[in-house]
Amino acid sequence: MESAFAAFGTVGYWNTTMAQIAQDCGVTRAGLLHHFATKESLLAAVLEHRDEVNRMRFFDGSQEPRSNPRDFLERMIALVEHNASQPGLVSLFAVLGAEATHPNHPANGYFHARYESVRSWIGAALEALADAGQLRDDSDPVRAAIELTALLDGLQIQWLYQPTVIDMPAQFRARVNEHLLDPLG
Repeated sequence: MESAFAAFGTVGYWNTTMAQIAQDCGVTRAGLLHHFATKESLLAAVLEHRDEVNRMRFFDGSQEPRSNPRDFLERMIALVEHNASQPGLVSLFAVLGAEATHPNHPANGYFHARYESVRSWIGAALEALADAGQLRDDSDPVRAAIELTALLDGLQIQWLYQPTVIDMPAQFRARVNEHLLDPLG
């Protein structure tokens, strides 16, 4: 998984070969194929593993934003902060996210669903805050969720170019706080 993660994040899905990953792991291509029958299944496993690790680490296995929306947004910021210590992870998602816009890319469905989920989670948290009278009147939860999701991707790409200049968690927190009556700490 680690070798595939590194390869996909460095040269992208299209330019990564199973032979290369097998060599990086010190196994034969046949040995790798025993565990992952196709490159597509390996990619899916890498992406699913990353999501599960983050779900457990930052959201205690659940990503229910409505029950405690402020806590959910704080956990999102903690995830962004963690990503700022993981250049390989950020690169993987930047490279694959761009590649996967092609409808024939095996991760196209994953990224489509991922963007829908992230927008939905952020939107649900903001809607819950609006229902509780904690969102600014001029903030639209749906539009804000789209913008915050786009901001995350843009910050990640800029951070890859200038990690000492771009402070992803601070920028994300500041933008989230612009929507809240009582800013997060």
